[in-house]
Amino acid sequence: MILNQIKTVILLAAMSGLLLSIGSLIGGYHGVQIAFIMALVMNGVMYFYSDRIVLSMYKAQPLDKNTYPWVYDIVSELARTMQIPMPQLWLIPTQMANAFATGRNPSHASVAVTSGIMSLLNKDELRGVLAHELAHVKNRDILITTMAATLAAAIGYLAHMLQYAAFWGSMSNDRDKKGNPLFMILVAILMPIAATLLQLALSRSREYLADETGACTSRDPLALADALEKLNSSIAHEHLRNDDTQKASTASLFIVHPFTSNGFVNLFSTHPPMQERIKRLRAQFKNMRS
Repeated sequence: MILNQIKTVILLAAMSGLLLSIGSLIGGYHGVQIAFIMALVMNGVMYFYSDRIVLSMYKAQPLDKNTYPWVYDIVSELARTMQIPMPQLWLIPTQMANAFATGRNPSHASVAVTSGIMSLLNKDELRGVLAHELAHVKNRDILITTMAATLAAAIGYLAHMLQYAAFWGSMSNDRDKKGNPLFMILVAILMPIAATLLQLALSRSREYLADETGACTSRDPLALADALEKLNSSIAHEHLRNDDTQKASTASLFIVHPFTSNGFVNLFSTHPPMQERIKRLRAQFKNMRS
């Protein structure tokens, strides 16, 4: 768990370094501050309202407590163990078996499950999934991923500015301070790609951490491992359309990647390899037994 937290700090620091580097090529820290403030405002709005947006996007309805009292009992017990407030529970009417957590902090958290996952998993497996989602809430992953999105957006904005600077030759009238246009264009192309890869690596790191935290809280890593196997297999049959760009930005929220993908696309996946997640959970079970 400590290693995953350290990795998060390193990835955020690396993204910050990219931001400062590309900003210095444009015009020093003043340009960085303007771009960062713009990105901060944009992502600040998403931070406070993203939960409403994504729940509305998937037509989520409050989970009926009379129909699913046992789900409320499971979440209440896990929330007490994690020492976090009881989140709001939602049901998404789709046969895609999946789940996600959202909300800016533990006091404003929501956990959504799909109709598909309710019919696919048994109670122990669903408990493992819910523990994973509550772990995202406890670990404040929404805040961390929003910070990463802010940095990535700022880098993308500065890269766009850098392309204009390269096109016009330089931002300065001093010939001695003019940069190499080809170098500037190359940096403008590569920096956003590097920022995206770092952002994806951060997302994967938080998934591993949620698996570990959730399995530790539920005291049943094998139930979560079995659930992930079932969910991964079911995605091949029921998933979001690969051309649904409107929902592509929400992929990182789900416990399993909601789109079909091939080997090349996996490089840009928001989720770590499923077999590696399952392997780690089984190893965690062995460590708990020893």
